[in-house]
Amino acid sequence: MKIRYKVLALGAVSTLALGLAACSGGSGEKPGEGDGATIGAEQSVGAMEDFEVGTTFKATEPVEFGLTYRDHPNYPLKDDWLILSELEKNQNVSFDIQSIPLADFGTKRTQLIQTGDAADIIPSTYVADVQNVTAGLLPISEYLDYLPNFTDKIEKWGLEGELDRTRDADGKFYVLPGLLEAAKPDYTIAIRQDWWDAAGLEDPKTWDEFAEQLAKIKELHPELAYPYTERWNTTNNNQPMAAVLQAAAGNFGTEAGWGFGDGVTWNGSEFEFSGTQDGFKDLLTYFHGLVADGLLDPDGITQDDDTAKAKFTTGKVAAISSNSQVITEYRTGFTEAGNADAVVRNIVVPGGPAGDIMDATTGGHFESGLALSKDTAKKPYFKALLQYVDWLYFSDEGMEFAKWGVKGQTYDVEGDKRHLLPGIDWNGTNPDAGAEPKMLNTDFGFYNGVFLLAHGSTVDLVQSTLNPEVVEFQATMNERKEVADGGPGIPLTEVQRSKIAVSQANLTGAVHTATAQFIKGDRDLADWDAYVAELQGLGMDEYVATMNEAAGVK
Repeated sequence: MKIRYKVLALGAVSTLALGLAACSGGSGEKPGEGDGATIGAEQSVGAMEDFEVGTTFKATEPVEFGLTYRDHPNYPLKDDWLILSELEKNQNVSFDIQSIPLADFGTKRTQLIQTGDAADIIPSTYVADVQNVTAGLLPISEYLDYLPNFTDKIEKWGLEGELDRTRDADGKFYVLPGLLEAAKPDYTIAIRQDWWDAAGLEDPKTWDEFAEQLAKIKELHPELAYPYTERWNTTNNNQPMAAVLQAAAGNFGTEAGWGFGDGVTWNGSEFEFSGTQDGFKDLLTYFHGLVADGLLDPDGITQDDDTAKAKFTTGKVAAISSNSQVITEYRTGFTEAGNADAVVRNIVVPGGPAGDIMDATTGGHFESGLALSKDTAKKPYFKALLQYVDWLYFSDEGMEFAKWGVKGQTYDVEGDKRHLLPGIDWNGTNPDAGAEPKMLNTDFGFYNGVFLLAHGSTVDLVQSTLNPEVVEFQATMNERKEVADGGPGIPLTEVQRSKIAVSQANLTGAVHTATAQFIKGDRDLADWDAYVAELQGLGMDEYVATMNEAAGVK
């Protein structure tokens, strides 16, 4: 296996941050039909003669695929990982790895695609990430006949409509999304359950009730400057309170935080600019009210994650944004801080004035996926590459391997339950891991977003590494919550993309800046009309009109 580090100059590259709901309209084509493209013998080196659902892929001769690798600092790439040696031994596959640090991945991925230098396989990629550079990508929708596992799951789980919305203006799609059998909501608020119990409080059913409970906690714990702080402010171009605003937005009838995406929200008949909706204003008004009432730490709107975690785990606040992984970090932090008696729990996201609603992204069935470089269609191993991608990322066998590793070496099975072997851990899930365990991702390369999309796709595999409280959280969210209608796809043409590229970037930046200002109180909400006028001056009306035109809304 070769690993190469390509150093790129960071030029002024314009990238549209378009959301999944703004991908493209349908062509009426059924998954599995493809667009009629065929692969000849000259591009079939290493390909299996009969590859279908249930077939274990193994190239008929050794093949080496190019891999654009997102190198995560929590599990940096190692050339002796078990996942790599097993793929070489059992699938006859090795890689020419183009490694890019996580911090630079988005920008450099775009540049590599634009210059035609991207490796064959480009994982860790959402539709939105590459929607402005599809000229450098393979129109994968033309080759669905060679992806039996992918098309099987699309059909079995009824995801044709969701897939159709990812088509571009040319009717094709360029990203294979990670697939989920059931939605996997994850982000919410973690609370000091021991303090809630002592106060006689149950989980809040609404955000207003959450505010009342924070006031009660503050009354009972006068040592707290604020009962609630926030995190995830420094992701996606310093987007304030990105996780909690996305989690709450659907309940206010809008899209915000990480879910802000392309900046437009479907209102049932047309797209509106999210950042000026009444629901968006109500959302900011609510969180500003928490700041004004001394319930939300004003520094929590801009502080980094480590500072936020330290405030929570040292007992300086009673609530913070959370998910199924960081809840373990919080518990470990309390123990390390000498407060092992603290009880921490994630609550179900409260409802709001619009109801009990998840935004379309949170309630969707697609996750980070992969694209293929346009030049892969010319490679002698092209058909084998498609078979490998389909097996690893979309077959039950391939995904179990990518998540759990090798039976007898990293995990075993008792009854219908998988468990990691003693001395091996992932996210604190193995009680037999010992004091200094090897980590499934760091030391073996498994459970790695480069090789595993959607954490396993099927409900069984997704939940196989989740503890019962997380399973219950997801089940409750899916049972209780409606999913907002994301509206039709928005298949922008190249001309339309060029037309809105600058205005979209300017509008998004202005909304993020104003969001922090309004919530913190640095800008008065009475100034809302002036804020709307500023966005109009940045081309908001023209931007929304273009999006509606592309969506076919008159």
